[in-house]
Parts: sequence; C-alpha cells; structure tokens
Amino acid sequence: MRKYMDASPEAGKEFYQHFHNKGKVVMLNLLKFRATADYTNLEALKPAEEISGEEAYQLYMKSTLPELEKAGSRVIYYGKSKSFLIGPDTEKWDAVLLVEHESVSRFMEFAQNGDYLKNAGHRTAALEDSRLLPTNEMSFT
Repeated sequence: MRKYMDASPEAGKEFYQHFHNKGKVVMLNLLKFRATADYTNLEALKPAEEISGEEAYQLYMKSTLPELEKAGSRVIYYGKSKSFLIGPDTEKWDAVLLVEHESVSRFMEFAQNGDYLKNAGHRTAALEDSRLLPTNEMSFT
C-alpha cells in the first residue's frame, strides 16, 4: 500500500482552488505512527533516547499548538482509532485529529511559518502513513 506523508503540488493547488474564500476549513487527519520514531536526516531534532512514533507526534503537537493558536486555528478533537467500522480491512489508523482553520489563507500562513517548520520534522519522524482531508461546513437544507 502506498504511503502518504506530504501533499503533492497538484493536491495543494486543488485544495487552494476549491476552499479559498469559502470560510473555515476543518482538516481530518488520519495518523499511523511508527513503532520507533525515525529521525534519519533530522539529527537536530533527534531526542537523546529512542522514542516511539506516538511520542514523537506528541513533541510535534507540543510545538505546533501555539503556532496553530497564533493562526486562529484550534484542535477540535484528538483520539485513538484502529479499524474502520465501514471501510477497508487493510487500513488501520492509530489516531484521528480534527483541526479547524479560520480560512485557507490562514492555514497556508501557518504551514509556511518558520516557527512551525523548525519542529515539523517530529511529524515526519513520527508517522508511518497519514491522510489529510480538508472539509468545509455544509447544511442539510
């Protein structure tokens, strides 16, 4: 199964075109942690002792939360997961994260912020695989 860690340029362009000027965006993150965090090529961030992928993700979130707040974003939900109730048996996720961003522009500012980027390597070290699905609100009427 193919692994996904970062958005492709095409996906980024489509995201911007579809969600720009449409208000708040909620990002659904599906996260699969590595058993052991992989800090290859990330020596400056590497902890003194070996840690799990989940622990590395906690380091990532500890440094990311203040940057999210500065951008007007907030974590709506973070929880453990495993198998789909409805979905492929082959996909198992360790955690789900929902983050609300004020707008696409504010999300882009956050994602390109130097204070965020200097610790984003913890995410890379932490994750074996991920999915990021942007959504915006709609009504039932």
